[in-house]
Amino acid sequence: MSATRTLPPHLARLSESIRETAAGYGLDFFETIFEIVDYAEMNEVASFGGFPLRYPHWSFGMTYDQMEKGYSYGLQKIYEMVINNDPSYAYLMECNNLVDQKLVMAHVFAHVDFFKNNMCFAPTNRKMMDTMANHGTRARKYVEKHGADAVEGFLDCCQSLDNLIDTHSLYMRRRPKPGRPVSVSDEEPAEDHSVARLRSKGYMESYINPEEFLAERREHKRKQTEQRQVFPASPERDVLLFLLEHAPLERWQQDLLAVVRDEAYYFAPQAQTKIMNEGWATYWHTKMMTEKLLDASEVIDYADHHSGTVFTQPGGLNPYKLGLELFRDIEERWNRGQFGPEWEAIEDWSEKRRWNRDAGLGRQKIFEVRKLYSDVTFVDTFMTEDFCREHRFFHYSYNKQTDLYHIDSREFAKIKQSLLFQLTNFGQPMIAVVNGNHRNRGELYLLHQHDGIDLQLDQAEDTLRCLYRLWQRPVHLESVVFERRKVLTYDGKEHTRREIKATEV
Repeated sequence: MSATRTLPPHLARLSESIRETAAGYGLDFFETIFEIVDYAEMNEVASFGGFPLRYPHWSFGMTYDQMEKGYSYGLQKIYEMVINNDPSYAYLMECNNLVDQKLVMAHVFAHVDFFKNNMCFAPTNRKMMDTMANHGTRARKYVEKHGADAVEGFLDCCQSLDNLIDTHSLYMRRRPKPGRPVSVSDEEPAEDHSVARLRSKGYMESYINPEEFLAERREHKRKQTEQRQVFPASPERDVLLFLLEHAPLERWQQDLLAVVRDEAYYFAPQAQTKIMNEGWATYWHTKMMTEKLLDASEVIDYADHHSGTVFTQPGGLNPYKLGLELFRDIEERWNRGQFGPEWEAIEDWSEKRRWNRDAGLGRQKIFEVRKLYSDVTFVDTFMTEDFCREHRFFHYSYNKQTDLYHIDSREFAKIKQSLLFQLTNFGQPMIAVVNGNHRNRGELYLLHQHDGIDLQLDQAEDTLRCLYRLWQRPVHLESVVFERRKVLTYDGKEHTRREIKATEV
């Protein structure tokens, strides 16, 4: 990639002015470094997820090609890109006009404020720019040593499994730390009295059942118990961590799998807060642009570009628009005192519309929300029935007869449930390892937490194939397929499915 360029003097002055404006509104952000790039450089940076020194892989080239075609045909244009890092880096398109650069800079400072202060980003690596460069260096060394085909082929499998992590493990401990002191309840009994003794009369006991014989039988039984033991002790949702600890991988393979896992955890909070993050940035760029930054000659251009940002296709979900409107609704409700038991008890719609206690807590509340919520809790807590009615939310379903999507419900509970389902675990199946020694053969057994939506079987089979490559033993996945409990298996040669009456674990 060609070198990025620092801002020309007029944009440097503009960025400093907008930084002061953002700080004046109470935004708190890392040092933010802007660099200017042309459209080809922007597409290249974006194809690597914002990290131009990331490890090499053909999938990044494919993404770049898609972006290039989208830009060439006028289907898409990236105005900015900002990286969660300290200091934070942001890239600006050199072809943007001045009003666009103002909008983008205001948007960026709000994003960096969100990165710095939202709880979901607290565990993330704030020096990821350096870490990604280190990942790239390690991967290139492995390419030199083992060949591009071997390394890229292994990375194909790792990337196919990068969603099999436990995103909540960053905020809670599901397993004891290695090396913890053993509690009394963890200790095994010193002697196993359950071993069978040969029948004998009392005076012959020491000859028929000598202590050496009993000790040998106890040791044999202990080894059998260990071999049959189910591990992990409880379901492990971080499948990549389980593979790192137990799969028969070479050291370079372990290292690359750890790289993919680290990067998956780095990017996970961005998926967990897409609506909030974009809504927060859009809220503040509208506030700064309309109150402080716009010249009269720029109003039309700004309105045109902002309307494109928040435009929502019928039946679609625009995170910029939804997040913006929810933050505005929260601010208005807390300014008017529209919260608490007294407010919740009101049933008359007209009375709710008139309610105003001049509480003036809106700005304080949205900063609190920005800090403490993720998309799931944000929508679950603040997306009210009144909000859905005002913004005309509907629930859509597919009609096989017409081959079209139709509105099938205006019921608030169904609308909210559908949206929360899309946001939970990013709408992806929740899968956990439940046994690494299935059938006492060292086979891997996983369980899909079925939530009403069946797996896509072709993708499930691809996943099993990748898991087999890492585990090198047959892999099983238990799920519900067309309302029947089944086990999908891949043994290295073929895929099989068998029906079971109840879970095998």
